[in-house]
Amino acid sequence: MRHKLILFFVMLLGVLMLAACGGGSQEDVLQDLNDKWNDVKGYELDATMEIKTGTEPRVYDVNVWHTEPEFYRVKVTQQGEDVTQMIIRNDEGVFVVTPSLRKTYKFQSEWPKQNSQAYLIGALAEDLLADEGATMEEDDKNYIFTAATRNNHKSIMPTQKIVVDKKTMLPTSVSVVNEAQEEQMVITFKNIDLGMQHKKSEYAVENFSESSEEEKASASADVPTEFQTYYPNLNWDNTKLADEEAVMENGTERVILTFEGEKSFTLVQQPVEYGETATLPVYAPGDPADLGFTIGAITENSISWERDGVSFFVASNTLTQEEMVEVAASVTTGGLK
Repeated sequence: MRHKLILFFVMLLGVLMLAACGGGSQEDVLQDLNDKWNDVKGYELDATMEIKTGTEPRVYDVNVWHTEPEFYRVKVTQQGEDVTQMIIRNDEGVFVVTPSLRKTYKFQSEWPKQNSQAYLIGALAEDLLADEGATMEEDDKNYIFTAATRNNHKSIMPTQKIVVDKKTMLPTSVSVVNEAQEEQMVITFKNIDLGMQHKKSEYAVENFSESSEEEKASASADVPTEFQTYYPNLNWDNTKLADEEAVMENGTERVILTFEGEKSFTLVQQPVEYGETATLPVYAPGDPADLGFTIGAITENSISWERDGVSFFVASNTLTQEEMVEVAASVTTGGLK
């Protein structure tokens, strides 16, 4: 009897030790995360987003509101620039608001369902569940997941590494990498308030359409006094610049670049034009496209965006949406590369 009691206690101690050392299988942890991040009435979070794809890293402050069922407000401000853009989803539709330019665009879109973003924690949970090849590692404090991305950047940034705090079961950072495993985008979560709900009236577009004097001054400074031509920096061997044309229309210079080859497209650029008012939305085709450095609009055959005081438009019958995003991300001033 004594031998049996000793054996029982040894087995019990082993079970307790195993329970203390492990937090469950990957499937269990993923289900717990999905339940925690999605089964809430709403949330608010603050994060920083660092974009490393340009010549110099850019850092943005991101503030997200989400209230069930489909209300979102994503506010993105570049540090040191005082210029803000917002994506808003309410009962009336999906909007992109740039107060400093007095511009509001309205989309007939299901955003964010078809375009996952790393700062939307519900979308992060869905990314993990959607990828059958997702892997999980862990250390003393964190779960570290590696999974495929599901947004407009997935062709050039195919993989994301998501770090989750074991104690809070909330994400602390997301690193998005290219095929060479080089960091291209880093999201660092500073605060996540689960259960935080905003009233429907707080998502009204007119609440956010007026810019501050600082934003107006910063936006005016971004408009180039001398228009420079921007070129895409792409490693596409069989696509070459075939024609470059500058035209004047109503006193505004417009540059049209035509690229021919296996991946042909046209890039049109001109100085940004300020809207007369931000309270009257302009209907835009396609879906909002978070390009990291700005929020644009994407369709099956085109992508448009505004950056550094310049308005850009890419049209193509041969490029995929991911390839158009690659073009947009590569555009820079200077000589053709």
